[in-house]
Amino acid sequence: MAAKSPKRVCSQSHLEEHDGLRKTVSFAERRFDPSNLPADMLRVYTSLKDRFDEEYAMLFVFNMQTAMEMHRAWNMTLLTSKTLKKCSEMVGLTMTWELGVIKLKFFMEDGDFELQRKVPYDYDSEFQDMFMRIASALYNGHLTVHEALLFQEEAKQGKHTAKTGLFIRDYPGRLIVLPAMSSTCAVIFFGGTEKEAGVAALCGLVTGLIEYGLLRVGGEATLLIDLAVGLVTGFIGSLFYRFDGQQYCLSSIFMGTLYWFFYGTAFVVGLVEILAGELETGVTRFMAVSIKTFVLCVMACFGMMLAVPNPAEVWEAQSANCATIDLSAHWWRVPLYLACSTAVLGQYRFRLEQFWRGLLVQLAGYETQFQVSRYFVERSASDKDNLDVMASNVCGAAASVVTACTLSAIMDFVNSTYYAQLLQRGAHRDETDSMLDDVVYGCISAIVKFFNCIGIGRQHDKDMVELEKKIYQHSKELKDPSHPRSEIRLDPHEEDLLLDTIVYAESMNIWAMLMPAVYQLVPGSMIAKMWFQTIIPPSDPSLQENTFAGLMVTSISLALGLIIGEAIVQIFKGFANLFCCKSKDADKDKVDKKLKGDDIAHVFPKAMSGDPETMSQDSDFKL
Repeated sequence: MAAKSPKRVCSQSHLEEHDGLRKTVSFAERRFDPSNLPADMLRVYTSLKDRFDEEYAMLFVFNMQTAMEMHRAWNMTLLTSKTLKKCSEMVGLTMTWELGVIKLKFFMEDGDFELQRKVPYDYDSEFQDMFMRIASALYNGHLTVHEALLFQEEAKQGKHTAKTGLFIRDYPGRLIVLPAMSSTCAVIFFGGTEKEAGVAALCGLVTGLIEYGLLRVGGEATLLIDLAVGLVTGFIGSLFYRFDGQQYCLSSIFMGTLYWFFYGTAFVVGLVEILAGELETGVTRFMAVSIKTFVLCVMACFGMMLAVPNPAEVWEAQSANCATIDLSAHWWRVPLYLACSTAVLGQYRFRLEQFWRGLLVQLAGYETQFQVSRYFVERSASDKDNLDVMASNVCGAAASVVTACTLSAIMDFVNSTYYAQLLQRGAHRDETDSMLDDVVYGCISAIVKFFNCIGIGRQHDKDMVELEKKIYQHSKELKDPSHPRSEIRLDPHEEDLLLDTIVYAESMNIWAMLMPAVYQLVPGSMIAKMWFQTIIPPSDPSLQENTFAGLMVTSISLALGLIIGEAIVQIFKGFANLFCCKSKDADKDKVDKKLKGDDIAHVFPKAMSGDPETMSQDSDFKL
């Protein structure tokens, strides 16, 4: 029986007909072995293969695995849903899904088949970006489904990650990142000094060892991570306070250390999901992360109880040791923040050679938030109130979005020129009069070699620069009627390099740059402050804050800031397109591409509308 949709942009015949690279380079056929699939997925694959064809069944496997890996890497359900929807439409796949916080459901052929998975998640910027690029390369007609599935397997094995990236992806490498993040956060965000930074670094190292050990044990032992981490942090910090002159700000030590374990961005993501119509997922995520934060705070208080005889009095007294440094008066405020942001990017498993992108987005959000907050504090004679918090959060988040979209647009334009040369898309730089191609290619290839020289680049990128020369030379020979060459054949490693380059030629996911910046805008830690105040209320009832109100103000203001930032980008894009259409209508598509490649600048939902039966797949949420 023929496949339902004749439009298979990922079929071998379509690629050989339309992809310029495959017209000149002969690729060996690659086959994904489905026999190693889980039993239930294999049954569905076999049924779909018998009912339709092998490629259609493989596309189901690819879409489902894409959803699981993107979910595992970040749990950004709206982004995952958009990617699955785009892929299904382009390859003619009849598939729907329900993506929850942990539980995923997949339906094929109007419910004839249903599969469910429970998928835990963690911060993984590189994998979220990589699996989205793989899907994009598939539905844009640059990879076959077999090549895409094999690339997914290789990605999970770390074959497309730099060696230094592999080191910080997991323990023991992350034992370097955690203390650095704890110490810098204690000072830059929570009012600590160098003393608190030192204790927080020690707590970070110990909690990292605890997490490492429990993860090695595995199973139900991992349920103890938050309990043990909170307890040890409270105990160590309180010991230093008790036996070293009672001169420490415990809140900065606790929250600087636990910052690693607060899933702060989940508060904002939950609200975005609610706004997009995913009410159940958004509310579940919001409450789950609130409880996780509360558990960490409770265990830190238990640690205090073990170390000091009067924890309530100590907690109230230690506040006098906090915020003794005016950060605005010190030149090292921004360098320290950048050091903290570098550690956060390490936590997010951000690609090392792309750290500069993440740092720029983080700095734009932080500096805007800091300066706006400072302005309102100086303008008002009263203490900082929730209006100040809302204004600074909205402006900071909006600045992050605008910066991320601008960087993405610029780099898409630059990379399109560079990868066009690597993949023989269009005229070669030696065959044109334009100097732009030569300059762009020369600069980026030099940067690639430099990153490899200092040990943070990918060997694939360096090898591809050398392979490009060979392919171009062979292409000239192929076009020369007097030359005996009839085809270009590469060895398996060289084919691997080409496929790797095809994937990385796709546009970078904006969220990979944006979410670490949102994390740095500190929603999780602000909630922790409120939980501590709930557990150990101040002796003066007038100082008691409304925990839920603070939670909503912090999270909603950040979500609104992201939406406003997206609106600014779209308004600018609309005006730019209008101007360009007046001057040269034929260049409209080119301008769109320059402003934001592959239409992923839309990061937030418009007004909800549509059929409620298909809202989970069709809600207008674009990235």
